[in-house]
Amino acid sequence: MVDVINKYETIFVVDASLEEDKITALVEKFKSLISEAGEIESVDEWGKRRLAYPINDKTEGYYVLVNFSAKPEFPLELERIYNITDGILRDIVIKKEEKKKRS
Repeated sequence: MVDVINKYETIFVVDASLEEDKITALVEKFKSLISEAGEIESVDEWGKRRLAYPINDKTEGYYVLVNFSAKPEFPLELERIYNITDGILRDIVIKKEEKKKRS
């Protein structure tokens, strides 16, 4: 049986009011979690940005974009861990579509 590996993109927003070392620890936690379950293609830390609207009375967040490859069941587990982790304001995991070649 062939292992199916899909490409994904995730963005998560960390509470910017946390201390800098705690923000770094959360980013590293998720980078290592993703790399254990799949393969990270790129990590782009956008840094502190103003939120489009307040979330839990917070107006700033620390944004991180990660592109990775993993098995299809991993994104649900990743979202579950985002949801139970203190300091994560928002998250999203998107499956990237394969680009079709023109004939």
